[in-house]
Amino acid sequence: MSIVQLDAVTIGQIAAGEIVERPASVVKELVENAVDAGATRVTVNVLGGGSESIEVVDDGEGIAPAELRMSVRRHATSKLSVAADLESIATLGFRGEGLASIAAVSRLEIVSRTAGSEIGSRILAHGDDCSDSEPAASPVGTRVRADALFENVPVRREYLRSAQAEFSRISSWLATFALAYPAVTFVLRHDGKEIWTIPQTADDRERLAMVFGREAAGWLLPIRSDAASAMAGGLRGFVSAPGHDRADRRMQILFVNGRLLRSTLLAGAWTAAYATFAMSGRHPYGVLFLDLPPEHVDPNVHPTKSDVRLRFGQQVFDAVRRAIASTLHADAASRFREHAGSATGALSALPDTVDAGLAHVASLFEHVRGDPDDVPGKRTRVLAQLHRTFIVATDGDALLLVDQHAAHERIAYEAIVDRARRAAPSEPLLVPLVAELDAVQSAVLERVVETLNDGGLEIEAFGEKTYRVLSTPAGYNARPFDLAGFLSDLSEDPKQRDVRERIWASLACHSVTVAGERLDHDEMTALVERLALCRNPMHCPHGRPTMVRLDAGAIARLFKRT
Repeated sequence: MSIVQLDAVTIGQIAAGEIVERPASVVKELVENAVDAGATRVTVNVLGGGSESIEVVDDGEGIAPAELRMSVRRHATSKLSVAADLESIATLGFRGEGLASIAAVSRLEIVSRTAGSEIGSRILAHGDDCSDSEPAASPVGTRVRADALFENVPVRREYLRSAQAEFSRISSWLATFALAYPAVTFVLRHDGKEIWTIPQTADDRERLAMVFGREAAGWLLPIRSDAASAMAGGLRGFVSAPGHDRADRRMQILFVNGRLLRSTLLAGAWTAAYATFAMSGRHPYGVLFLDLPPEHVDPNVHPTKSDVRLRFGQQVFDAVRRAIASTLHADAASRFREHAGSATGALSALPDTVDAGLAHVASLFEHVRGDPDDVPGKRTRVLAQLHRTFIVATDGDALLLVDQHAAHERIAYEAIVDRARRAAPSEPLLVPLVAELDAVQSAVLERVVETLNDGGLEIEAFGEKTYRVLSTPAGYNARPFDLAGFLSDLSEDPKQRDVRERIWASLACHSVTVAGERLDHDEMTALVERLALCRNPMHCPHGRPTMVRLDAGAIARLFKRT
């Protein structure tokens, strides 16, 4: 074919195809325009899942009559005027393609009035045609209605799902978007029926419940302000408490400068922060609000503006990871005081920081080993070992069940990490452990041997596919372990965390007390004592809980007494 110039209609439909994917795309463009216009109330009316009609009404500043026709022209915008403005975009829209793209695939009506006008104005647009502006009754603000979506592009309609499915997408997006704008009231109607209203609120929890569900929202932890304040710009938000997670990442919500993104921009920061807090294959949920200087964010990288590029991406990544991790560690310390405070002898008197104040826990355990009645205040006594797997203790008000393997695994893991940071010496084995490996295990070992050495496990080749373990990390009393089994587990571990953390977690797992191993009373007491000194005493490095507390109320419910 010879080269030809495309007509305006074809150009418009091609451009619209990049921006208007489905009815939810129309809602997104129109609602973002309303927020940019300073609206305090936004109402979305939908018919037939959006394919029949979508109407967005706002009380923003409106559009002047003289500019109404210009608003539906391609690349006409009030958000920027010169190319240099692209380097510092502070609005949700800026390309001037939204209304033009919607008009290219629907019958568009816009009615708007500014505060300085006594009457509003109205235009109709479809494809490349636009009517003259005419007077129309209207309150201050703008009403945009898009009818017969994809009527002139029937092939696009074939890819739409049912009306209810398309409406669900709209409802989900709008409720999620509302998280970032608590000063705006959002109303959603479908086929003439009001589905929900999200009023203006100063209580973030109410909006969180709309998105995550009331029960799930109850497990969200606010990002610690002291941890987030170290980042240029600002970070706030909520992350799920350890043990409350989901099978995928879809509910890891991110706003950058008020822009709702659907990218995996900071997915790695979630994963790194939750390392040793979440089990493999499970993902935390929550919402992060990232506020950065506009010149540090480039939103001009995706047609639907659903992704951005950060100028200092690595620094932002590290700051987000540290803020989440700090929040989780503070929560772990708080829950440990709640779950096992009396087991460590009045931990309620400890400060809120994770590290400060835990040094005196060891002295408190001297009372635990004796008779709790000999000292003032309530103390917890280690009672017994259950099924050679769990340590049972009580303070008279509740039962504390400690998983001996998970607890010892946490202790060993943190000792390995500390050893790698301080380069403390290893402890040589009196009799080196010799292991013969198969080809797969040998290949795995060759890849990780340097990291194992950093963690204190020194290994050397001892013939073809045969190796010797010469020493183990100092400080946590490692015992001989199954090197072949360790390497098999390591090769199967999902690569969702830092490789060093995965290796050290597996090393700890294969070097400590196991389920079914008998412990005497002093060993059990010492284990809980050392657990209390850990930075994250509530979870093993693979994310499983180390302890469970059953208070009197929970036990009464088991006996149907309440």
